Amino acid sequence: MTSARYWIPRECQKPSVILARMTKELSTIIDFIRYGASRFGGAGLTFGHSYDNALDEATHLVLHALHLPHDLSPAYGQSKLTAKEKKTVLALIERRVKEHKPVAYLTGEAWFAGLKFKSDERALVPRSPIAEMILNGFLPWLDGVPVRRALDLCTRSGCIGIAMASHNPDWQVDLVDISDKALSLARENILFQNVEGRVRAIKSDLFAKLDGAVYDLIVTNPPYVTTQEFAALPPEYSHEPALGLKAGADGLDFALRILDEAPKHLSRDGWLICEVGESEHALVKLLPRLPLNWIEFEVGQMGVFAIAREDIVKHAKAIKAALGTRHVKAASKRKQV
Repeated sequence: MTSARYWIPRECQKPSVILARMTKELSTIIDFIRYGASRFGGAGLTFGHSYDNALDEATHLVLHALHLPHDLSPAYGQSKLTAKEKKTVLALIERRVKEHKPVAYLTGEAWFAGLKFKSDERALVPRSPIAEMILNGFLPWLDGVPVRRALDLCTRSGCIGIAMASHNPDWQVDLVDISDKALSLARENILFQNVEGRVRAIKSDLFAKLDGAVYDLIVTNPPYVTTQEFAALPPEYSHEPALGLKAGADGLDFALRILDEAPKHLSRDGWLICEVGESEHALVKLLPRLPLNWIEFEVGQMGVFAIAREDIVKHAKAIKAALGTRHVKAASKRKQV
């Protein structure tokens, strides 16, 4: 006995027919969020640009497409979409699947530390556990330490520094990056968040153009993806500037330079907060005696350390030696080439 086969007319397999069927079967906001999450999950997309799961990404995309606030009350979940709204939402869902472009780039916005920022391919999508530290007032590290000036080094879109200024109205904050494109986006976000009176953007290769400026707090999320990790990144990351990700064989090309140069730009009781992600292990192995305070977040440890200026100074020779060894190896490789 042969199994039955169901024949689907060719015209019913056309994208236009499928779209028409979807717009008929899906009706409410909840329907489209659920469909988007299922579509994303089924397509095997990678999450990690502001959101770590399909449901949150779908929620962001659907609410943005409908011009609704991200904290919309669940009471509106059963609201029905118009035919035009359905097509708009479905088109964005399909772009996310086919292009593997992060949702923040599709919508042009991202949320960080409770604030909305402009986001596009000029800079990495805002994402860092440092947002939690900003909302917690950098406690216990800044407990009793007055902050007048703060620096967001490797600022990209400006989200960290602008969030620091927004949550601390008496702080003056500098944003530093080497990328003209990133700085143009950061300046737009300065205006977008109305902090232009207390925040400025400066083009500099780390501290090179800061002319002896001194800060009570330096916060940095520099590139820290290793060469090997970068080659294996999912397609979502190909939409982001490589300049903001790549950091050499062990991911420490920038973190070591920052540790070496930071004391000149920190006040006596100043602190350095630095994110190095998975390169944490390489840093601990390279400088085992450096007293790095690895920070525990709500979701656990995530490769962010805090260190006081005085501790960096005490271990300055070891830091410089590690950096020097690195330069010697790099020079040797160039000669071989």
